[in-house]
Amino acid sequence: MIKYSLLLLIAVFDLHFVTIAQELQSKVTVIASRVPSTVDKKIFTTLQTQLTNFINNRKWTSDVFQPQERIECSFLLNIESVVETNVYKASITIQAARPVYNSSYSTALINFQDADVTFRYVEYQPIEFNENRVQGSDALASNLTAVFAYYVNIILGLDYDSFSAKGGDGYFQKAQNIVNNAPENRNISGWKAFDGLRNRYWLAENLLNNRFNLVHDVIYGYYRAGLDKMYENEAEGRTGMLNALVQLQGINQENPNSMVVQFFMLGKSQELIRVFKKAAPPDKARAVETLQKLDIANSAKYQQEIK
Repeated sequence: MIKYSLLLLIAVFDLHFVTIAQELQSKVTVIASRVPSTVDKKIFTTLQTQLTNFINNRKWTSDVFQPQERIECSFLLNIESVVETNVYKASITIQAARPVYNSSYSTALINFQDADVTFRYVEYQPIEFNENRVQGSDALASNLTAVFAYYVNIILGLDYDSFSAKGGDGYFQKAQNIVNNAPENRNISGWKAFDGLRNRYWLAENLLNNRFNLVHDVIYGYYRAGLDKMYENEAEGRTGMLNALVQLQGINQENPNSMVVQFFMLGKSQELIRVFKKAAPPDKARAVETLQKLDIANSAKYQQEIK
């Protein structure tokens, strides 16, 4: 009886450790409204549960995260069509946020849609990933977990970068490893340079290319030297954010139309407007000028709302 109680205590301790050790608090949603009624939609509920467990229960780093430190993120997998039996074409929207120091506010780390996800899924098939063998025996089945693992590492890299300069390099390297060893099939795209200008290949390439080294200083400056300073000294925090944006515009000028610059700006327009509406007139003017060059789609909004 004593032995049984001891084993139970150890099991509870181990379970508690697993609970506090994981890095991500993710919500996965699978939408299959475009899938023909001939397909049993229950399999997508099963897939949603399996993907949620895959992300939240896997240990992605060697660090220990307390429950309140877990990175909040979401993945929306939208099934667009059925390619063949058990093979689906989908898009995936990835969002992740980071808390701002001494506030209840969370700021976006990533807000991106990837339109090139084709995969095979049979209900209850194992959702597994081996970073040493990215492509398993079934390329289309492996592609699903490769895509999710890739974006998990991008999220981790961005989060670590935001707390220490170039702190995310190891996770960007892991994402690059997935790109280099990605599953190959005639229906799979998004992993190669020739698949487009805005894909998984180019994001990882930009994040690791020495030409874009200053991007990591921008990430650190925007979050740690910018937003995190707002509580203690609002003007200093705003200056940190503006300096980071000016630095990003320098990168943009030298490397026009690069993916990483546009990727960084996605989902930040309202945050930037709220921050710089309260700036001193010279900083407002400098912010508007910089933002209009960095985020052309929202150019008029910046001009109108940062007054």
